[in-house]
Amino acid sequence: MNQPVSLGSVPLEDAKARAAHRTGLIYGVGAYGAWGLLPLYFKLFPGVGPVEVVAHRIIWSVLFMAIVLLAVRQFPAFTAALRQPRILGALTISAVLIAVNWLVYIWAINNEHVLAGSLGYFLNPLVNVLIGVVFLKERLRRLQIVAVAIAGVGVALLAAGELQTLWISITLAVSFALYGLVRKLTPVQAPVGLAVETLVLAPPALASLFWFATHGELAFGRHGVETALLIGTGAITSVPLLLFAGAARRLPLITLGLIQYIAPSLQFLTGYFLLGEPLSAARLMSFAFIWLALALFVGDSLRSLRRT
Repeated sequence: MNQPVSLGSVPLEDAKARAAHRTGLIYGVGAYGAWGLLPLYFKLFPGVGPVEVVAHRIIWSVLFMAIVLLAVRQFPAFTAALRQPRILGALTISAVLIAVNWLVYIWAINNEHVLAGSLGYFLNPLVNVLIGVVFLKERLRRLQIVAVAIAGVGVALLAAGELQTLWISITLAVSFALYGLVRKLTPVQAPVGLAVETLVLAPPALASLFWFATHGELAFGRHGVETALLIGTGAITSVPLLLFAGAARRLPLITLGLIQYIAPSLQFLTGYFLLGEPLSAARLMSFAFIWLALALFVGDSLRSLRRT
């Protein structure tokens, strides 16, 4: 009878699984930690408008992803995706959704609404649940229904007391949830998908930069440090997404779902403690209801996993 190969006292397969899990955790924490600290990066060049920042994120991501595709030898898969109308069409939709998400998020940072942005990403998992029901015909468990209802109360409180920022939170949550849905249903690997998305967005990005340049409003090239930071937006956009893809391949979905709260938590702490944004009573109550909803949602997910 064959015995599993051992490494010391630990079977080799178990050792590989544990190593993959550790690597996945490092990738996941790195991705969500980077996303959580993004407001601090974008605060380094406050004089640059959100449209120009998004344009630079797109252009420099195209160049960065070209290097990545060559390094991981996925350039043939990239060109193949461009030749398939269904995949190209789906990735065009996801590209528009992520561009809207980036634009609103950077506008929120520039206008001192980081807390509203963090609320949007706290809402995102619950919007994912609703999208699963509407588009994928998934059925909600009883506790999930309660969690969504409580989150709805939180949104209603925000609408009553902070209506001027509610659109930020809702737009970020819905755009990123729909982006995730489109990418889930599109059979393409993460680096290839991101490369196609940024390439699709490159023409309007270049057009906007040309418009800024011809009207004397282009920030790029104005100051050396500012220009370097704008070039760096390609890496800070692409690297977390690649880390996330690596984590998703190595971690169970429940683990990935739990560590995703690192990003909005860091955004909340950054907005409140480092950037000094006010936390009104309405906003605090809204956060409390949504955090309660997330606690119920996570608890239900863990219980379902144990039963499985």
